[in-house]
Amino acid sequence: MKYDVAVIGGGASGMACAVRLLEANKNLKICLIDAGERLGKKLAATGNGQGNVSNLDMTARHYHGGNVALADKIACSRTYDVCKLFDCLFTSDDKGRIYPSGRQASALCDQLIAKLKGRCDIMLATKVLEIQKGFNLKLSDGKSVNAEYVVFCVGGKAQKQFKTDGSAYALVTNLGHSLTPLYPSLVQFKTDAAHIKTLKGIRADCKVTAVCGRKVLGESRGDVIFTDYGVSGNAIFELSSYVADKQGVELSLEFLPDISEKLIIKNLADRKHAGTPASELLSGTLHNQLGRAVIARAKSADENDIAYCLKNFTLKVTGTLGFDYAQVTKGGINMNEITDELESKAVKNLFFAGEVLDIDGDCGGYNLQWAFTSGMAAADAILKRL
Repeated sequence: MKYDVAVIGGGASGMACAVRLLEANKNLKICLIDAGERLGKKLAATGNGQGNVSNLDMTARHYHGGNVALADKIACSRTYDVCKLFDCLFTSDDKGRIYPSGRQASALCDQLIAKLKGRCDIMLATKVLEIQKGFNLKLSDGKSVNAEYVVFCVGGKAQKQFKTDGSAYALVTNLGHSLTPLYPSLVQFKTDAAHIKTLKGIRADCKVTAVCGRKVLGESRGDVIFTDYGVSGNAIFELSSYVADKQGVELSLEFLPDISEKLIIKNLADRKHAGTPASELLSGTLHNQLGRAVIARAKSADENDIAYCLKNFTLKVTGTLGFDYAQVTKGGINMNEITDELESKAVKNLFFAGEVLDIDGDCGGYNLQWAFTSGMAAADAILKRL
């Protein structure tokens, strides 16, 4: 089978690339190959199934990796409007996160599939076993595909239930490309358990600061959920991009971030004067179990020490839950080997898009923004040549 373009990977970047190509030139012969049984399964799960596709604060400071300047040029410019990929209305929340108004990620996935069905050849439950220069693609069903251009959109190593176990990297490392170190990101942290063993299932609104040595790696504000292995929640996911590749990290949790330490000290002193038992001085102020854990952790029963511990509850990070639980892969195809048009410097007409590259974003729609826009950018680079 001969095609103009073969897109490998039917996730957000692959579908965006194929849609962009077909909307610009309906006569193109395109195939979209995916190892899963349905296109866009990871997209359908994004934002807890609500479809957090982008963010109002689209700036380069939310991206990490080997070429943040390129992420800025592609993802943060006005060249690509992600919302125009879809035929629906969008809204944003108080953190700038952009969602479809119906809050259904699966509906977004269905729209992209509808734009592709009948217009390109979709090959599901099919793995690419080898990419030969030229291009000839050997498939797991025993067939082969020939294409003038190939766009490599296979994702990373995170969440192998979406057929992204990292094995696909070998298809291009065999062609001369290299990988930067891979780490799980947007993932839960394992921490020392001694101070939180009674807190499983408790959720708290915190300001969280990640510190390595004396260096502040990042700060976030939001939910922290205590677990039997450590901590989870939005505030933790937001910090994981900064922590995933570091050792010796400590988290400082500030409970009651909107209330001053001075006011907390006065409240504690008043309650102590009223005869409140020492172990219950934070009851009603915090979840009872959480309040007792803070008091037990404080240097002394003095209200100043309790207030300090409440504002500086530290946990040592001992690891993460790994790639199976991570939403994103930190690291990927070395960006030094990729042009600003997302073309391989080693193999002409081979393009890359999405998570497979060494660019990752913060929690909040930034990774999907990169996936969609890099897919469209790769399509535009190909369209210029066709």
